[in-house]
Amino acid sequence: MSLRLVGIAGSFNRPSKTYALVEHIAGLAAANYGFSSKIYDLKDVGPSLGTALWRSELDEQASQVLDDIVKADVLVVGSPTYKGSYPGLFKHLIDLIEPSELRSKPIIISATGGGDRHALIVEHQLRPLFGFFMAHTLPTAVYASDRDFVDYKVVSEALSGRIGSVVDELAAFAFLPSVKATLQAAE
Repeated sequence: MSLRLVGIAGSFNRPSKTYALVEHIAGLAAANYGFSSKIYDLKDVGPSLGTALWRSELDEQASQVLDDIVKADVLVVGSPTYKGSYPGLFKHLIDLIEPSELRSKPIIISATGGGDRHALIVEHQLRPLFGFFMAHTLPTAVYASDRDFVDYKVVSEALSGRIGSVVDELAAFAFLPSVKATLQAAE
């Protein structure tokens, strides 16, 4: 059984640069380590997210997405930047997760924005958010601006380099069986 990687893009837009970034990172990680992967955005979570005060109030669709997130072995989280932070409904989704459910989970954090002025969202917003959960956010965070994409595809060499670095950092989690097997096969 392969390990599961789940990507969550905190965007409603389709197509979305945030979704494209999460999908790109997840695809490289899955290819390098043999993870199975599933990517979601907020449209996949559905409308019950906006009306649920408690996890028990989510409909079946939203509950399934949340269950996939907390049961994942590795997460790739991406957020669009709205006024210097993440969207409120994205935060609400995360608020419905019990802190113990993300404890020690490796998480790649990423974000998109219109320009460089929003680049610190990954360090000032996402890293502290997942630090509260005592998750293992990987050292390299990935931020992408509009100029890094063409037709919702990553085209920037600098961005590709950062993505490669963070995916390489997953190798530190050699306790993950598929990562360990990949590393042993490479020796």
